[in-house]
Amino acid sequence: MHQDLLAYQRRWPDEAETVNSFLAMLDDPQNPFVRERLAGHFTGSAWVVSADDHRALLTHHRKLNRWLQPGGHADGDSDLARVALREAEEETGLPDLRLKDGEIFDLDRHWIPERGEVRGHWHYDVRYVVRAGSNERYVVSEESHNLAWQQIDGLLHDEGSDASIRRMAGKWLQQRERVR
Repeated sequence: MHQDLLAYQRRWPDEAETVNSFLAMLDDPQNPFVRERLAGHFTGSAWVVSADDHRALLTHHRKLNRWLQPGGHADGDSDLARVALREAEEETGLPDLRLKDGEIFDLDRHWIPERGEVRGHWHYDVRYVVRAGSNERYVVSEESHNLAWQQIDGLLHDEGSDASIRRMAGKWLQQRERVR
């Protein structure tokens, strides 16, 4: 993952400070891939895009009560691309999901508030592009209030959206334009 983070930094040099915090977490002797590490731990998320590249599938997260990308805890798995794909499958029920290329798409360090007996802690979220197939019929899991396909260009300018969702929408639109 070290090399993947450095490759991400080359693609997004303005995010060097973020990358450095992720590298420091990776080098910490305490296992950063388990949720029990409450000083912070890695999570894996999926930017799920439609087959036509114009929509992203978001989940209205039950615990956080916000529209976000699917994702979750690594639970000891250091392959965060695999974690992202697994979480997307579990949280959306979509068949035929696949990783776009396994490259890190986005990094986001965010605070998770105290809940029950679990004190507040940092998530170091590593995000990957996951492509949907032609069947877009999702299944709402217990982790969500709802799911919805959203126009990516609309997310970019939606001030009500989470800042990281707007950032990922911008990155996706930049990449899509470069391919044309």
